[in-house]
Amino acid sequence: MKIGLSTYSLLQAVKSGALAPLDLLDWIAARGGAHVEIVPIGFEVTDDMADQFRERARHLNIEISNYLIGADFIKNDGAAYEREVERVMRQVDVAKRLGVSLMRHDVAWRPPADASIWQFEEDLPRIVAACQRIADYAQSLGIVTTVENHGYFVQHSDRVIRLVQAVNRPNFRLTVDVGNFLCVDEDPVAAVQKCLPYAAMVHLKDFYVRYDQTSPGHGWFSTAGGHFLRGAMVGHGDVRLRDIVAAVKRAKYDGFVSVEFEGLEESRLASEEGLKNARALLEQS
Repeated sequence: MKIGLSTYSLLQAVKSGALAPLDLLDWIAARGGAHVEIVPIGFEVTDDMADQFRERARHLNIEISNYLIGADFIKNDGAAYEREVERVMRQVDVAKRLGVSLMRHDVAWRPPADASIWQFEEDLPRIVAACQRIADYAQSLGIVTTVENHGYFVQHSDRVIRLVQAVNRPNFRLTVDVGNFLCVDEDPVAAVQKCLPYAAMVHLKDFYVRYDQTSPGHGWFSTAGGHFLRGAMVGHGDVRLRDIVAAVKRAKYDGFVSVEFEGLEESRLASEEGLKNARALLEQS
């Protein structure tokens, strides 16, 4: 397995100006990261920027593993739906220019109050059709597209597996975020084990968990069921990462593992600690 970092983990440093987008690769490589996921939040990946990222990665001998973007295919208006599918296809072109083999795109967003299984089944045909068109285009460029378990609506393990099976394309798989299942109150260990056969990427993420009915304060957000989570450095939170990593190894997953951080701590400190702890977990499990 190759351990690396998502640029999203360093968003604080990007927003503050402490790290420019290209500096992210140097920072990750200097701390032993074998790969980097490019998440264009805080910066835009233009054609010129993509070329610079690819050249910097080659110089540093670090792999650009994944390109991750947002998307929403449950637009009410037919023209808006078509524009969104076309927009994501153009982002596949960016992924190709970056030289990645993987690209994650979102598929739909609904708030928890509207995220019922009945609504999911009603929306599924439009989502599937979009994912099939994008995956078919990506296949022609040698890229595997994925959906990640996040956003409350398409986040449960059964839903993302149902989507992958319905799309039924060999190059449409899962980015499995081990912590995100908690957002819909699903046990991460059980959920990860179900999803691993479909995984093209694994995100190691940690959360502090509080089973309260009122927010503990700044930095906490509510799960679908009304509990509360706060982002933690990998290895510092309540997610059973040791059991999850053991399951990943039992499944003989041998792809990319990406550390992701979205907590309150300083992002460079948290990311470096997360990389260190991720290596220890993989060695010890």
